[in-house]
Amino acid sequence: MLALTRRLFLSLAVVLLALPASAQQAPPPPRDPPIVFVHGNGDTAALWIAQIWRFESNGYRRDQLFAIDLKNPSARSVDATPQEGRTSAEEAMKQLAAYVAEVKKNTGAAKVALVGNSRGANTIRNYVKNGGGKDHVSHVVLGGGVNHGVIVSDSALVGSEFNGSSAFMKQLNAGPNEVVAGVKFMTIRSDRFDKFAQPDGMFIGMAGKPTGLSYDAPALKGAVDFVLAGLDHREVSYSTAAFVETYRFITDRVPPRLEILPEKDSILNGNVTGITGGAYDNTGVAGAKVEVFEFDPNTGARIGAAAHSKTTGADGAWGPFKAKSDAYYEFVVEAPGQPITHIYRSPFPRGSDVVHLRPARMAKDDEAAGSVITITRPRGYFGHGRDIFTIDGKTPPGVNEGVPGVSTGKLALPAGAPRAVPVRFNLESFAVQSWPVSEKRLVIGEFHY
Repeated sequence: MLALTRRLFLSLAVVLLALPASAQQAPPPPRDPPIVFVHGNGDTAALWIAQIWRFESNGYRRDQLFAIDLKNPSARSVDATPQEGRTSAEEAMKQLAAYVAEVKKNTGAAKVALVGNSRGANTIRNYVKNGGGKDHVSHVVLGGGVNHGVIVSDSALVGSEFNGSSAFMKQLNAGPNEVVAGVKFMTIRSDRFDKFAQPDGMFIGMAGKPTGLSYDAPALKGAVDFVLAGLDHREVSYSTAAFVETYRFITDRVPPRLEILPEKDSILNGNVTGITGGAYDNTGVAGAKVEVFEFDPNTGARIGAAAHSKTTGADGAWGPFKAKSDAYYEFVVEAPGQPITHIYRSPFPRGSDVVHLRPARMAKDDEAAGSVITITRPRGYFGHGRDIFTIDGKTPPGVNEGVPGVSTGKLALPAGAPRAVPVRFNLESFAVQSWPVSEKRLVIGEFHY
């Protein structure tokens, strides 16, 4: 193993922060491959939005950066048994293979780089080793990869692709090395804060049961192994620190800047996505009404009439929408059969076509509340003692202590007139409005970073 264990890239950060922010942006040299980003289990391409912005801010053209939305992105409970709304490892791999072929066709590139998180590592590795991908891929970067499963067991998660003793996982890891010759591999992992690389099965619903794994489970024999201390299962893919190492590995250069360069106008688009078999399916929903309002971050109050309104067609697309790069926006989503969802977002400094909107689902306990406010950071988890995360000045209940393990927090408020409710995650903060549950409305404050 090419071990390059470092501590949060502190020395590198000192060098980068010393570089002038005014350094000229230039297109990537021809040797830099297009990049395909692959999300994890149950997730969506939208999680890569900030990393795409960072690559753009460091010279990559938008038409060289791609994020796949895997349809039915959640894995089957038993990989060989069909399950509504879920995919097998082979089905996910075939989706990626078709997507890479399309990217190569559209860009003219000989090879692409693949960057994945969590289950995305299984999909990428399966494609490269078993799906012919080694002839089409130059680099592989796996953040928080479940590369040896989440447990090694003959009695738990039997038949799951996430079991390190499964035939699928054994085949992926067979051989003197666990990588594929001719393709450059790097793993990025936490030191001990990855929820799925733990000696105890707490985060897979088996507290007290040994997993047969340790904190280094995401590392692969034969890959460059980079450790980002203190970061969680998602942050090792979606954070600024992860961007720096991913950019360096793919381009063999230090990125000129850490900040995201704003555009004057941000053209936003994405899909309203549906639910199949109880799981989000990453398939566009027709007939969903979306309204977008600019709001005052201090009060959550709307500024003027709707800046954008559309009812989705067959593809589920809610845009395009020309946004101001410094404005805060509320997205109101009315999808058939779902609660009306008010999603408040911090500014979009750059445009994106992966601003996907998932309608919230009403939990049984929500119905008794006056208003329900949820905060979420899809690109990482909330960590007690590490992060500040509050709703209405309170730390939401239900967020586990220790290893950061959840990306959402929820607070139920008593009935009353709608009011401003401040929400905060570390340096991101704004106010939302307390829309009433009695009107089948739920409120989400979503943070970019």
